[in-house]
Amino acid sequence: MFNTTAWNRIRYGLYAPVYDAVADQVFRQPRQAALAQVEWQTGMRVLLLGAGTGLDLPWLPKEVELHATDLSPAMVQRTRQRAEALGRDVQIEEMDAEQLAYPDDHFDVVIAHLVLAVIPNPERGLAEAHRVLKTNGQLCVLDKFQSDKRPAGIIRRALNTITTTIATDITRQARPLLESAGFMIERDTPVLMGSLFRALLAKKSTP
Repeated sequence: MFNTTAWNRIRYGLYAPVYDAVADQVFRQPRQAALAQVEWQTGMRVLLLGAGTGLDLPWLPKEVELHATDLSPAMVQRTRQRAEALGRDVQIEEMDAEQLAYPDDHFDVVIAHLVLAVIPNPERGLAEAHRVLKTNGQLCVLDKFQSDKRPAGIIRRALNTITTTIATDITRQARPLLESAGFMIERDTPVLMGSLFRALLAKKSTP
C-alpha cells in the first residue's frame, strides 16, 4: 500500500532547496491577505501547521508566541534558519499535521497555509487543528480548492491522480471540510487565480 505520508516527507525534502524560488513571490500577497483576516491580539499562542520554509514568518505580529511544525526535516531546518535570520523566537518541531503532539485547547490561532490540499487525510488534520485550538480559536487557511457548489468532475479526478503524486490534490472542497470538522467560517476570500486559491478564517465552534 502506498504511504502518502512517507512520500510527502521525501518529496518535500527534495523540494526544500528550490521551494522559496517557486512559492515566495507567487504566494506572498495571498499569505499577507490570509493573515490580515486574523483578529490578532498581543500574547496569542500561534501554531504554523506545515510551516514549510517559514515563508509566513515575516508577516506575523511580533507580540505573539510562535510554534511551527513540518513533516520534512529539511523544511524544519529551513524554517529554523529563517526564524534566526529574522530574529524571531519560534519553537520548531518535526511533526505530522495529522498527529500533533500538543495538548487540547492550547493555541489561539492555527495557521494552515498550503497544507490541506497536500496532507493525505485533511479531515484528520482539521480534527487535530480543532483539538489543539481553544474555544473560539481561529483557523487561518490558504489553499487551492474545488468549488464548494459541486464535486470534481471525471476529468479533474483523473488529472488529480497525477497532481497528488507530484504536488497537490485539486479536488478538495473548503467549506465541507471545515464545517464537518466543527469550524464556523467567518471569511472566505479569493486571493489568486480567480477563486482557485482562497483565504479562509474560521473559528472553533463553542461546545
